[in-house]
This record gives sequence, C-alpha cells and structure tokens, in this order.
Amino acid sequence: MPTAAHFIARLGLALLLLMASTGIPAAEATPDTPPPAGPTATAAPAPTKAAPASDERSLDARVQDLKKEVKALNRDLFILEEELLFPSNTQLAVFLSVDVGSYFRLDAVQLKIDGKEVANHLYTARELDALERGGVQRLWLGNVKSGEHELVATFVGPGPNQRDYKRATSHRFKKGSAAKYLELKIVDKTHKLQPEFVVREWE
Repeated sequence: MPTAAHFIARLGLALLLLMASTGIPAAEATPDTPPPAGPTATAAPAPTKAAPASDERSLDARVQDLKKEVKALNRDLFILEEELLFPSNTQLAVFLSVDVGSYFRLDAVQLKIDGKEVANHLYTARELDALERGGVQRLWLGNVKSGEHELVATFVGPGPNQRDYKRATSHRFKKGSAAKYLELKIVDKTHKLQPEFVVREWE
C-alpha cells in the first residue's frame, strides 16, 4: 500500500509543476543603444510577437491536467489519512437516517459510546431536508477496542402535537477485528402515533 510520504511527495511535485506552468516568463533584456544622430532620425517601434494560439491552448491543457491530478491526490491523501487514523481492527462508524412524517422533527442528537460523549450535533433546515429526502449522515467515526460496547443516542425535537420531545435509545454491540458500522434510524410508527428510534448493524 502506498505510504503517506509517497502521496505527499506526489502532491508536492504536482503543485510545483502547476506553479511552473502558470508562471509568466520574464521579458528578454535588450542592450542600451544610443539614438541615431540627426534631427530627422526616429526610433522605429520594436515588433511584438504574439504567442501562438496553439501554445496557449497547450499550456492551458497542461494546467487543467495538473489540477485534476492534484484533486485526485488530495482524495487519495484523505482516504489514506482515514485508514491510518482509523484502522479497520478498531474502526467504528455511526450513521444517521430519518424516515419521519407527522410525529417527530429532529433538532439535535447526542451520541455516547460506553458512557463517553463522542458526538453532539444540531441540525439546520437544510440538513434536515437532505435527510428527509433519503440522505444518510456519518454522525461519528472513531476507534474502539475489540469486545462488548454500549451505544446510547439521545434525540431532541418537536414530537407529537409539536410538544418538546426527548428520547434515548441504547444498543449493545460486539466489536470484532473488522470495521463496525451502525445506523441510527428514526421512523414513524403510525399505529402508535409516535416516532421510533432503532439501531441497525450493517453487515
């Protein structure tokens, strides 16, 4: 697997090439020459050479290619950073999704793992709209040891009849040698006329 130093070296090289490609070449120096003698002598303007259009297009294409390479390297570095910080043997990721209608609107959620608060998120109208249209939020990504653990999630928001509503749900899970993924899901229970908060383990 490529190392962090390898990706950083590639990123630095791409940035240097990008800077070099976008630099403006210095004008050529011309020696000082005295003006020709005589009252009628005039200096003729020096002809200017326009850069060939093909050269400009070629330079622009190289710049665009380098920008794409820098973007790809940034993505690789982000993935590598996550793999280094959160190796699969200790990685735990918690996601949140909503499928709600009339009985609950999420304002905030607090997440605890083994009694320790690890996440506390307040939701904007834009975030809620994205969740209600099927989006899934990665609420927390961290490390836990192998073995038994307990997750406790507390949800706050207007509930039935628009009254303040606060509900907590807990879930015990076992962390093995592979990465663990849990989903907090908020759904409406029509027959109970209230929301339900469930935790699902992804296989």
